[in-house]
Amino acid sequence: MSMRRIVRGDIDGFFGLFIDNLVQLVMMVALCAEICGIPNEIILGRILPGAAVSILVGNLFYAWQARRLMKQTGRSDVTALPYGINTPSLIAYIFLIMGPVYRETGDSTLAWQMGLFACLVSGLMETGGAFIADWLRRNTPRAALLSALAGIAITFISMPFVFQIFSNPVIALLPTMVILIAYASRTKMPFGLPGGLFALLVGVVLAWGLRLLGLELFEPSDGKAAVQLYFPSLYLGDLFAFLSDPRGWKYMGIIVPMGLFNIIGSLQNLESAEAAGDRYETRPSLLANGIGSIVAAAFGSAFPTTIYIGHPGWKALGARAAYSTMNGVVIVALTLFGGIALIQQYVPIEAVIGILLWVGMIIMAQSFQDVPKKHAPAVALGLTPSLAAWALLLIETALRIGGTSLFNAAHVLISEDIFIHGAIALSQGFIVTSIILSAALAFVINRQFLKAAAWTAAGGILSMVGVIHAYELTELGIVNQFGWKAAPEFGAAYFLTAALLLWMHYFRRPPSEEEEKTGAE
Repeated sequence: MSMRRIVRGDIDGFFGLFIDNLVQLVMMVALCAEICGIPNEIILGRILPGAAVSILVGNLFYAWQARRLMKQTGRSDVTALPYGINTPSLIAYIFLIMGPVYRETGDSTLAWQMGLFACLVSGLMETGGAFIADWLRRNTPRAALLSALAGIAITFISMPFVFQIFSNPVIALLPTMVILIAYASRTKMPFGLPGGLFALLVGVVLAWGLRLLGLELFEPSDGKAAVQLYFPSLYLGDLFAFLSDPRGWKYMGIIVPMGLFNIIGSLQNLESAEAAGDRYETRPSLLANGIGSIVAAAFGSAFPTTIYIGHPGWKALGARAAYSTMNGVVIVALTLFGGIALIQQYVPIEAVIGILLWVGMIIMAQSFQDVPKKHAPAVALGLTPSLAAWALLLIETALRIGGTSLFNAAHVLISEDIFIHGAIALSQGFIVTSIILSAALAFVINRQFLKAAAWTAAGGILSMVGVIHAYELTELGIVNQFGWKAAPEFGAAYFLTAALLLWMHYFRRPPSEEEEKTGAE
């Protein structure tokens, strides 16, 4: 058995994971400045070094975990879990927590401290969730875990980059085709280069070559001033600033659902890895995830880390353990020396974002291929909440750019047969809703009506307390509603469905032999 430290697939895996992390870090820099008014000295000197430390800690752990699994199983084809900044939390924290604090107080430092508090609470939730997640993993159909993951992958992860690719095809389309050709055919590129590296080189040559010819399709940023040494430091005083401040607890309605989202998302990614052939223990994997977020907060990053979507994609590239270590080390080097801004100056991101399209495609394909064939409708149903959440994000963004808001435009959208309230309701707690709907339908397909009733009853309870479907549309945006009878109409529908399923379990006619055969696992 070959146990080489670095294999060719690690190079491709590294470029994919590195670009994914790089995109989050670039987005973090831009949004923290634009939405939260945070100055460069905090972004480059505190937030990015803190994020780098947390990414390094997690990447080293998951690389070690993969090598340990190699030794335990005697296999050399084990792929480490991908890991990095949690994209949904990044967006939610900036727009729903840190941004509002900044608008309310005009204090960017206070907004950053609020982000640290949110990140800490999320890390503590993820750490605690490690002790209950394994039970949930054993008792949830694979279709339910994979469908929500696929919905997120194809919408929030892949589609924005697809739009970016086709908005700048001269630079982006050829590198994307290189990636698809290299990864789908599993053949070597010219000069024996890995597909990801060859795509990057093609994109850079195109961008700068066309620029020399006068076609400025790529505008390099000015990152030279940001290049200096930034040492990570502990910021415990800032971290605990909101523990006794009531404004900190005001945002728990956002922090808690996002913490649950992170736990369930990590659980889904473990299920995805197992479906691809690598079964990792749930508790240590989630503990490392939670500790990574706590480390991030302690060292100045306001954004939780997580096990990434995409393990099957990296595995299909031939990545093993080393790609994770390489990613952590390079991210640290770039952030500590201000290299993120420097990369923006020379490398067009369009050159390599096709990798994220490939990862989304692999996840979507896996969600249908690695479940029982008859559960395909359950997977399809589980995609709908993610599609609703993504459509809502596009609508909100377009309205904001147009100088209005969802609150002001809701009546116009309804008059145009755009059922915006339905989209909002389905998007609230969409990952939980996806699991509930998909799990219930999978058990219905198996004619296990009692288990299906339990899942729909859970949907009723979660609707009544506001975890899913509950919201209030205000001038400031969509506000989560928590408390008893938060979404009573949805709660009633779920409970009535559970009652029907209970009746079918206890009073339906005995199934025929043919029905028993087709309904069996």
